[in-house]
Amino acid sequence: MSNKLLVTGAAGQLGQRVIHHLLETYKVAPADIVAATRSPEKLSDLAAKGVVTRKADFDDAVTLADAFAGIDRLLIISTDSLDTPGKRLAQHKAAIEAAKKAGVKHILYTSMPSPDNSLVTFAPDHLGTEQAIQASGITYTILRDAWYMDNFMLSLPHNLQVGSWYTAAHGGRAPYISREDCALAIAAALASSSTGNATYTLTGARSLSIEDIAATVAEIVGKPPQVINVTDEQLAAGLTGAGLPKFVVDMLVSADANIRAGNFDVVSGDFKTLTGREPQTLKSFLEERKAVLAG
Repeated sequence: MSNKLLVTGAAGQLGQRVIHHLLETYKVAPADIVAATRSPEKLSDLAAKGVVTRKADFDDAVTLADAFAGIDRLLIISTDSLDTPGKRLAQHKAAIEAAKKAGVKHILYTSMPSPDNSLVTFAPDHLGTEQAIQASGITYTILRDAWYMDNFMLSLPHNLQVGSWYTAAHGGRAPYISREDCALAIAAALASSSTGNATYTLTGARSLSIEDIAATVAEIVGKPPQVINVTDEQLAAGLTGAGLPKFVVDMLVSADANIRAGNFDVVSGDFKTLTGREPQTLKSFLEERKAVLAG
């Protein structure tokens, strides 16, 4: 008898790709997949393929209990409620409690590397969620995603345009990974029949500094952005001046501080363990986006 798999945040970027890989890479039957989101009407394309769609609002426990009914393996994709301290952790705990009541057999959760040793503002949310899952009595798989390569595309085109890349990382390194690779590995873990407790850290094959990344960009587009190392305070002032909300500024500054401290510099082979593949390289990732980078 096949497992019923549920993906929360199914309308989001990661959720969409997890479901894609469940269907196309791991050939899970559409009827065995439940795609859950706050607005199920956004999932009409999946419904047309035979995927079950349900409403799951992390601020409404009733919808969570209904959504999780009959589910064997539940993937909780961490929510994007980062603007209010403590809100995301409360949402995750509500989902865990609903999973217990619904009789879910296995929980999977998207976390971050070393949440117990991190300067990143949202690390306590991940650590608290991991602890709540571990205390739930439900078997679990924790998937700790490294910083996405995709995040660079939010700023790199501008950095290339002005010729400067301001950072407070000061040569610190991190093993960046693409969102697509994370989705592939998460889908593999969700589609498996494993019932033991496990924690995987999903990273690229090597750690890179901002200087390494700038050099790779130069290889691809022929013009490197000049990396300018600044203090946390200077970076915060620049991001604030660019109009970013305070919680985003604090998050980005804390991420650079965490890289500078070496807390992100942990390379793992867990991606290959789960998928049997090597993770995409940064060079390959950026080459696919050369047109955007070149402007």
